[in-house]
Amino acid sequence: MQSVLFVCLGNICRSPLAQGIFEHELKKQGLDSQFDADSAGTSGWHEGEPPHKGSIAIAKKYGISIERQKSRPVHAKDGELFDYILAMDNQNRASLLDEFRFPTNKIHLMRDFSREVPLQKGLAVPDPWGKGGEAFEEVFAILEDAVQGFIELLKNRTSL
Repeated sequence: MQSVLFVCLGNICRSPLAQGIFEHELKKQGLDSQFDADSAGTSGWHEGEPPHKGSIAIAKKYGISIERQKSRPVHAKDGELFDYILAMDNQNRASLLDEFRFPTNKIHLMRDFSREVPLQKGLAVPDPWGKGGEAFEEVFAILEDAVQGFIELLKNRTSL
């Protein structure tokens, strides 16, 4: 079984939503027994808290349940435990490399798997924290697209 860790700053908006979309899509495609997923934050600010109400609401709108997830900080061991670590932005990626010293080959930016803009590497998933429902809708669309691209890559077993 391969494992995937989704990472953002606080682990209440983007990364739990990415995890939920990923797990939902895997289940729909009958691949859920082949992969394990989790999410974490580069900060411990929201440790133990559920996802942001905006993330819960947008996930629910699309038939995805994430309300049982709990925020947790990234742990040093995560770099060894996970096969793929998907950061939501360059700041998260830098933290994973510099602070946690994760292997470079395991860390990727979430949007690098986007099918919508496949030639534009390095784009961030915008942080919807503190913004309205439209921001969460935008983030959901971005994540859904990137998750689909990532799953296609996994299914094809193409080298990252």
